[in-house]
Amino acid sequence: MKHCFILLILTAIICLPCLAQNQAPTTATGGLSQTNRTSFKFSFGPGKVAPGYTQVLPSSAYTDDISYGFDTDSSVTAVDRGGDDPLLAGFCTSDKLFFFSVAVPEGNYKVTVTLGDSQGQSMTTIKAEARRLMLERVHTDSGKFDTRSFMVNVRTPKMPPGNSIKLNTREWDAQTDEAVTRTWDDKLTLQFCDERPCVCALEIEKADNAVTVFLVGDSTVTDQPREPYGTWGQMLSRWFKPPAAIANHAESGETLKAFRSQQRWDKVMNQMRPGDYVFMQLGHNDLNKTGHDGIWPRDDTMGDWAYTHSEANTDYKWLLAAYAVEVKRRGGIPVIVSPMTKIDIRSGQINLAGLGDYPKAAVEAAQMAGAACIDLNAMSVELCNALGTNLDRGAYVDGLHTNTYGAYLLSRCIVEGIKKAKLDLTKYLADDAGAFDIKNPQPLPDDFKLPLEPNPMGGFGFGPSRGRGAPTPETAPTNPRPLNNTRSREN
Repeated sequence: MKHCFILLILTAIICLPCLAQNQAPTTATGGLSQTNRTSFKFSFGPGKVAPGYTQVLPSSAYTDDISYGFDTDSSVTAVDRGGDDPLLAGFCTSDKLFFFSVAVPEGNYKVTVTLGDSQGQSMTTIKAEARRLMLERVHTDSGKFDTRSFMVNVRTPKMPPGNSIKLNTREWDAQTDEAVTRTWDDKLTLQFCDERPCVCALEIEKADNAVTVFLVGDSTVTDQPREPYGTWGQMLSRWFKPPAAIANHAESGETLKAFRSQQRWDKVMNQMRPGDYVFMQLGHNDLNKTGHDGIWPRDDTMGDWAYTHSEANTDYKWLLAAYAVEVKRRGGIPVIVSPMTKIDIRSGQINLAGLGDYPKAAVEAAQMAGAACIDLNAMSVELCNALGTNLDRGAYVDGLHTNTYGAYLLSRCIVEGIKKAKLDLTKYLADDAGAFDIKNPQPLPDDFKLPLEPNPMGGFGFGPSRGRGAPTPETAPTNPRPLNNTRSREN
């Protein structure tokens, strides 16, 4: 009875208009091209062009005027094989990472790609926006083609009526009024890489009937901008098929209180429709009582943890439960995820005491709110124990953050948690999602072949070394910056 009363009070409080809305919103509109088109068909390479398709050649560089094309100084070559089918006669490829962008309005989009070569093998990995894994190492034999579809969520910081999320310096450059990350620009960007990507055709269509899975979290969930960092939030799209779309709203340094004061929660609630999901994993920063997250200006209280600290067994648990109640009240499906474990980077051992009561409080919050729960803390501890000597050399960058390999395994844990919770979301799992044995995690680091990206700060990060999925210097892109005319940020 006490819990019910507390939840009613907290829900009433958090549903009031946020005080941050009275602040001057971040402009977040400069440098954005405008387009109302929501459907596109592209044919890559020279030769005949199928009716209704737009031809894409290596010279098709993205500009605001044409609103589509190869982006970020990508260098590609085109091949014409001839034949009767114009969609399969040619393709674009490169031995370097390359990007293709299309300006689109905010929303979910179904992307369909045709991959292959009539006279050779192909191997293609596709990521979207800020390194979200979509397709993993799609192989085609010579003369064979593979058509795959996946969902991409595109968003901007703006909200009606004239409000905006308060973005930090890792996301937006106030001096140039431009996005520093693809997360908040006005484009749908695809990244192609692997041993021999062969892109024949591409279709993009807005999907208003998508089931959106919103992710609310901190740096262990957010779309990390560069190697060696990776998160389970970036990997999760890999395991789903249309119409399920992953919308990762997590951001570094976040707490339960800051997520609302920056209007990030308002953005999620503004976009969520009945039947959508909201996954919430917070706690790593909520425990901080002093200090600054390093992302906000020093004179900005949003980056001061003294203002956003939540004690595990009181306001953290109650606020998390109240957030879940609000999602349910709006017709959504809340899923509370307990914070993943930390490790001691010096010893390579699990740091069981590092999160205190926060994992337990997250589980109890789900029980209070009658919400689904994925105990990722317990699963990550089990995973780390199973990795053993592979833990400190292959899964974590530091005591808290995972690399791409560790993120890949944790995303598999999340999928297993979805199954265990018996969510209807399971019907949208990819056909090859399969079962994942946490006690015997596969692949091991030596067998992990997902291509890693060069780090703009130098090297390829601390994850699996060359020979275990990282590209060689010869395959590194000439310009690996996140966006043209923007500056890189630290994590």
